[in-house]
Amino acid sequence: MLIDSHCHLDFPDFEEDGLEEIVARAGAAGVAQMVTICTRIEKYPQIRAIAENFDNIFCTVGTHPHNAGEAAEEPYGTAEIVKLAESHDKTVGIGEAGLDYYYDHAPRDRQKQVFRNHLRAAAETGLPVIVHTRDADTDTAAMLKEEHDGGRLTGVMHCFSSGADLARAALDLGFYISLSGIVTFKNAEDLRDIVRFVPLDRILVETDAPYLAPVPKRGKRNEPAFVVHTAQKIAEIKDVPAEDIAAVTTENFYRLFKKVQKL
Repeated sequence: MLIDSHCHLDFPDFEEDGLEEIVARAGAAGVAQMVTICTRIEKYPQIRAIAENFDNIFCTVGTHPHNAGEAAEEPYGTAEIVKLAESHDKTVGIGEAGLDYYYDHAPRDRQKQVFRNHLRAAAETGLPVIVHTRDADTDTAAMLKEEHDGGRLTGVMHCFSSGADLARAALDLGFYISLSGIVTFKNAEDLRDIVRFVPLDRILVETDAPYLAPVPKRGKRNEPAFVVHTAQKIAEIKDVPAEDIAAVTTENFYRLFKKVQKL
């Protein structure tokens, strides 16, 4: 059994097939549960509705750094995030939130403010924060340390493709490292080197669907069923059976996402 810890089932890329078919294919591939991730707080009701319609789908609430500058302060404040996170049993995490200095779609100061609000909401609720970071390793590590709150803050570095220093900093803070299809890409040897030192009990798997389809599905629209290929690549890197990766990443997921009932 595998769990796709990060996908975006509300995105229009899935409209043609329909979510029933997407979920059915995931189940046939051995992907038993998935988390559909919020990228705009304004879209939370739509994302929550997806989780409500499927027993094996859960959701988060939060705002991606690309969208941090879109609206007034109030929807992105810590209190509002906490209120929404605690409003439904199937809301199991905070985010995705973080810093993206590659695209810089929002001013960096605004990204930091919104990210800090999410970190504080995660510490207050006890829910894990799902961290997006790109070309912002130093500031991300610093903010995680500042808001660690004596260990109350937990979370996952989603779709990890950053440097080894940030990986180690996150691990030192008790965070998990989530691996996407990037780990299967030909030019991702630096990431595979990082995977070699990340402990098995800190690894999650994800698709980030509809993006980043793994080899051998590269170039296609990604979907939760394809997380199987990412897990197989991690097994190869770690030199362990694929069944062991499935078992340990599933156990890791339940340890971090405590609101999700084990199957």
